[in-house]
Parts: sequence; C-alpha cells; structure tokens
Amino acid sequence: MKFSMIFEAQVELGTPDVERQAIRNCLEQAVFAEEMGFDAVWAVEHHALVEYSHMSAPEIFLSAVAARTSRIRVGHAAVCMPFGYNHPARVAERAAMLDIVSDGRLNLGAARGGTAQEMALCGVDPELTVPQVKEALRFIAHCWREETIEWESDLLEIHPPPGRPAHTVVPRPVQLPHPPLYLACTNPETVKRAAQYGVGPMVLGFGGPEMIGSMRQMYDEERAARDPEQVVSPGYINDEFVALCPSFLMDDREEAVVVGARALRFFAEAITHWAAPNGVAPARGTDKVDNVAFMKEHFAAAYEAMARGDAPPTAASMLYNLDHALGDADTAIEYVQRLADVGVDNVMCLIQMGTLTQDQQLETIRIWGDKVIPHFRKLDS
Repeated sequence: MKFSMIFEAQVELGTPDVERQAIRNCLEQAVFAEEMGFDAVWAVEHHALVEYSHMSAPEIFLSAVAARTSRIRVGHAAVCMPFGYNHPARVAERAAMLDIVSDGRLNLGAARGGTAQEMALCGVDPELTVPQVKEALRFIAHCWREETIEWESDLLEIHPPPGRPAHTVVPRPVQLPHPPLYLACTNPETVKRAAQYGVGPMVLGFGGPEMIGSMRQMYDEERAARDPEQVVSPGYINDEFVALCPSFLMDDREEAVVVGARALRFFAEAITHWAAPNGVAPARGTDKVDNVAFMKEHFAAAYEAMARGDAPPTAASMLYNLDHALGDADTAIEYVQRLADVGVDNVMCLIQMGTLTQDQQLETIRIWGDKVIPHFRKLDS
C-alpha cells in the first residue's frame, strides 16, 4: 500500500494575501508529508475555479516541492490535456523537465478539465476533450520514447518546416521508458478508458469503499479484455489503482467528525458551484451550524434519488458522504483497510480543504505519519 496527498489549493473567501498564504501552506504540507513517510504528493490543474482550486500552474508548485525534498514522488496530475489548455508537446517538455529537477520522481496524470468555466476561459471544445486527452497521452509517450517525431492524425499534425529535420522534443525524462501515466476518473466510463489506455486510474473516492470497489472491479474486467492497439504507450503499462481518501484526523474522534464535516461541506459546495448547472457559492457562517446533520441530510436525499432511478450514482451525488477517514488514527486505519480490501494500491489523501487551518492540516498529516502509515508498513513487511 502506498500513501499520497493531493492539493487543490483551496481558498475560502480568498483575498490575494489569503490566496498566497494558502499556496505557501500547501508547500509546507508537501515537505512535511515527505518527513511523515508519504510516498507521493499530487497537484491538480484547474483554471478560474475561485475558492475550489487556485492550483493553476502545478508544474511550478511541484518544482518548488522537488527542490525542498529528496524522496517523495511529485504527481503532476491531473494535467488538463485538451489542446486549448496545453499543447501536448509543451506538456512533454514541462513534465520531462520536472522529472529531471526531481531526479526521476515524476508521475504524470491526464484529465479533461471538464467544467464549462474552464473550457470557456481557454476556448476548449467540449466535444473534443475525450479524444484529445487520449491523443495527448499517445503523443507525449511517443515524444519520450522516440528520438524524432512526425505526427499525423485527425486531431494533431506535426511536421518539420520544408528542408528542416524532424522535431526532437527535449529534454528527455530520467525515468525509462518514461514516467508512469495516470488518468483522472470521475465516472465509470473514464475508469474503463484508463484500463483500455494502460494507465493508472485516479478515482474519486467520495462514495466510499463500496463505490471504489465497484470501480476496481470494472477496471479489472476492462483490463482483462484490453486491446493492445488502445494502449497509449505500447509495451508500458501502469495499473496502479489510486483512490481519493478525504481525511481529517484528531485525537478526539467526535470533534474530528464535526470539524471534518464542515471542511467536506465546503469542498462539496465549492466544486458544485462550478461543476453543476446553476451551482451556488459555498455557504458562509458554517462554523455556527450542524454540518454533520447537513451532510447526512443531503447525502440521504442523493441516495434516495439514485435508489428511485431519478439520478445516476455520480461523483457529485456522493460529495456529501461522511464515510471517510474522519476521526482519530484508528478511524483512518479501519478506513484504509477497507480500501485495501477492495483493491486500492495508493491511498490519495485529501487533507487540504478550505475551512481547515494550517495547524489542523499539519496535525492530520502528523497523525497519518506517526500512526496510520506505520501500521500498514508493518503489514507490508
């Protein structure tokens, strides 16, 4: 079992000063995560999603992490791969540079960048996002494996100018044949695509171990039927199954649930504000209300709608679930064991949530490092 952390750079009511401090806090947490025994940190890429995610240039953030650490892997994931966000040649260059400055510690993940807000900002055609993500992964792997490139497809054409040699994308990564590749998975179809492409799925874990287990089963079934022609990097497969694990820990289990429920409420409302039609901004003054009751009520309503067939079991409908690593160290150990039982290889902790203080987040990381991770290291040995 591996353990990692993911950073959205969430900012509640962000003034520029608060925003800057939040990003510096993420950097401090990433460095502390190495000290506490985590295997990797991940930084997302989002654009113009105020409060939910201010991590718009993750490769720069991760370069700072790499410069301050020596062991922990740096996960550039998930990169918005549609060409309007990032030309795939630029992703290949930037990611290889990050692999070099981290001395071979890079993981690279892909995503659609699928909110309307982001696509409108960058001129992305929603109809092209899925095929362009696959094309980008194929092209990036090709750049890293071949000395020169010429490329022609329905989506991308790259040829040298007349009379000039073919392009060589430089620098080349440290890891051979290239850093491991991943795909952000928010629904069953993306899980299937990850299996088809031969890349590691990074699944949202808001539905808890049962939903994650169903995604693992789906991945394994699709993997068993994998067509080698669909693999984005022929001969190189990464089947590491990564699952999100929202977490807030304290020595006081009951208080941790109260504080963690408020943090998860902020997360749920911040993302649905941008991802859902007519989404509203996160509620204010939630420190004065019963957030546990609020989350349970909303999750029950979503679950009932799914049971009636009125709504599919989506990541968004699961956001109000409190069945996560919220509590004390024993709570987290029990939860991680449930994840292990359904086939999770890498527990990706979501600790950086907008309403939590820096001290609260660092304490959560400390408890993971002092008590939770060592428990599973002993089992692995």
